[in-house]
Amino acid sequence: MSALHLPPLRRLLMLTTILAAFLLVHLPTAAAVNTATNPICPAEEVFYNPGNGEDIIVPSGYKVEVFARDLHFPTGIAFRGTRNNFQVFVLESGTGLPGRCNNNAVVPLSTGPFDPDNPFTPGLVIFDQAGHRVAGQIGKPEPGGDGFQPDGPAIGLAFEHGFAGGRLFASDSNQGVRGAPGQGNNTSRLVTVHQQGRVLPFITGLPTGDHPTETILIQDNFIYWAQGSATNSGVTGHDNGGGGNQHDIACQAITLGPNVFDSGDGDRTSGYSNHGVQRPGAVVPAFEDATGPGMCTGAILRARIDSANPKATIEPFSWGYRNPFGIRFAPQDHVLQGALMVSENGEDERGARPTNNAPDRLQVARQHLDGTPDYHGWPDRFGFLESTQAVFNPVGGTADDNPAAVVGKPVLPVLAFPPQAITAPLAIEPSDVAVVGLDFAPDAFVHDIVRSGAALVAREGDFGFSKANGVPEAGHDIELVNFSRPGEVLRIKQSRFAFNCAQAEQIRVPGQAPQCAGESEQAFVAKLRGINRPITVQFGPDGNLFLVDYGAVRDFGQADPESQFLDPADAPLVQIPGTGVIWKISREP
Repeated sequence: MSALHLPPLRRLLMLTTILAAFLLVHLPTAAAVNTATNPICPAEEVFYNPGNGEDIIVPSGYKVEVFARDLHFPTGIAFRGTRNNFQVFVLESGTGLPGRCNNNAVVPLSTGPFDPDNPFTPGLVIFDQAGHRVAGQIGKPEPGGDGFQPDGPAIGLAFEHGFAGGRLFASDSNQGVRGAPGQGNNTSRLVTVHQQGRVLPFITGLPTGDHPTETILIQDNFIYWAQGSATNSGVTGHDNGGGGNQHDIACQAITLGPNVFDSGDGDRTSGYSNHGVQRPGAVVPAFEDATGPGMCTGAILRARIDSANPKATIEPFSWGYRNPFGIRFAPQDHVLQGALMVSENGEDERGARPTNNAPDRLQVARQHLDGTPDYHGWPDRFGFLESTQAVFNPVGGTADDNPAAVVGKPVLPVLAFPPQAITAPLAIEPSDVAVVGLDFAPDAFVHDIVRSGAALVAREGDFGFSKANGVPEAGHDIELVNFSRPGEVLRIKQSRFAFNCAQAEQIRVPGQAPQCAGESEQAFVAKLRGINRPITVQFGPDGNLFLVDYGAVRDFGQADPESQFLDPADAPLVQIPGTGVIWKISREP
């Protein structure tokens, strides 16, 4: 019997109950003014009060403030205009992460994935330079296929001509990451976004799996994008849609080694193969099972934007990465001489080939003069070391496919030998720190510890698959990377630039990196007015640094029990809508 056919008293009681539940989840009370929750799993409450960033410490001579808040999982940012008159475009990503609480089809009091107010579907919002919202949501999914794909994530955003505008490009997917629900493999794509709300496909059929098509940039009539690996460490396991997601795709012909990897369910799998397929010693051709030539995973790909058929122009620029994410060309007068700097996320303790303590990496990508991509060692080299080094041995975790078979044993190689000489990383990062978006500082931002040519790098932080990476734990912050000057031997210096620290415990000394007398944790864990999950940083036309903070996510909690999901049934990850923030960091007058 529908509610409309109930007796009047029962109908009134039912509507009163629904309204009370709505108010409990959506409206603040005196006792819960600083909280937010997931509407599907309201028990997964978190602290949320960005204030004006009072608990974020930055170096002497800089200040931080909130530019925009209460966003739904922001990932990408782009600017159009001049220093004194510009707009800020922010991409909200949609579902993205696996877990029963992150389902755009069952959001309470929503009509489903095509509801324009659904927080678990992608869309674009636009702000003026003062942070006032002037448009959006733009591009929300529609039943006819217009708009972004409903399952997300949408991640990359870039204008054709930078601050001068032109076409607005974005990346999206329809499968989520790390086994999140969705509509199938090869659903990543590049699109153009129009302010009247239309989202038009530009290149379709790109790989998905563990990581989709991610950040993008445009230079010299090419669109470049970070194409993540389809698996955690080269082998399709249970963490890849229960084994149903696509395998990794090589950018060059490779020869598989003798090793197969046991998922504990009777299935043993070779690298670069579908789950349960064994083919030791096989020669795997480039682009196997891709929807077109030039498409591969764990790579930086590019295509021409001035072509009538851009998909036909796709080529690998650089490959051999686990999950390349941030990409940015250095200035020509930089010690890197205009080369492409890449941030790479290291391997996790999960899946069919779990790995512990694998570092994140900073890389420099250079396509060879003959047009072939350089190669950076994945899946058998993690930073400077081979996978078989004891430091990477699994220690066992709830996300491992078969802990009994791997704990304490070497992470065996996938390939018989590398396809070409390996390009070593520029630097390594702590394990599970999740280096993501990056940008190079303009001269107007140079001051105190920030040197000319410096890069700022967002570090998202762990997802709780392993123990904390140190004390204090690195991540949920911005890193400063200073370089030697042009003409000198290449040297870099890494330090923390912006991170959470209770206001009373902040220590600033001119000429030194900021310090904290207490602990540094993500905002919802430490109940601070600060950062949760920084996804990218980008400088605006005004020379200020904008930090895109995805918001709060509850996880496995191995790095910090306070971050763990409160109900085991909500595993593995719980996204909290409305906790995304855009922070602005500028020089003090």
